[in-house]
Amino acid sequence: MPKTKKGKQRETLSRERALRVAMALADAEGLEALTMRKLAQQLGVEAMSLYHHVPNKSVILDGMVDLVFAEIELPAGTGAWKDEMRKRAHSARASLTRHPWAISLMESRAAPGMATLLHHDAVLGSLRKGGFSLELTAHAYSLLDAYLYGFVLQELQLPFDAESSQDTQEVAKAIFEKLPEGALPNLVEFTMKHVLRPGYSYAKEFDFGLELILDKLEALRVQVPYTSSEGEKTRC
Repeated sequence: MPKTKKGKQRETLSRERALRVAMALADAEGLEALTMRKLAQQLGVEAMSLYHHVPNKSVILDGMVDLVFAEIELPAGTGAWKDEMRKRAHSARASLTRHPWAISLMESRAAPGMATLLHHDAVLGSLRKGGFSLELTAHAYSLLDAYLYGFVLQELQLPFDAESSQDTQEVAKAIFEKLPEGALPNLVEFTMKHVLRPGYSYAKEFDFGLELILDKLEALRVQVPYTSSEGEKTRC
């Protein structure tokens, strides 16, 4: 194996290693910082060597998205559908929080990898085995992902750590100190008596919204009969 000038063995270049380093670069500096030239530098190789493993940036983005999907816990299709969707949602939120750049790419790739396809198949399978018609499966999957992606995107944009009450207090104090006396009474009340109360964490709002969605989907699932877009009538 080739060695560096300092005598240390250089790690073998591979597609997998290139994708992992690309993810780390995007995590640290944002997706806009990811270029083929900079990735090659991070890998300690010439750009031409990198092109032998990943021909262009689009292939790198495809692979990065696939690695994110691979991190998310797959529904097994053997348990209660609500339990499986709940676990999947929490696992996905954790992964998307680790990789803030991923939300903009998750559903945008025209050449999805096998982990991406397996993920979609598992979610669809869990809903179908849980008694969802094809039409309601489409509604459920779309709704769950819209809530998941939207919540994480908002969480990532907050000017404070969603888990830290201290950060929230500091931001609120800086805002309210600039307000005239008696201004924005509803916002002040909400912030002072709810958001800044001991133990409050914006991150906890995720569970509240998720459970509302799951409960509503369950109510729709048990409607008898449910007519799908194909005209099939099923007892869900």
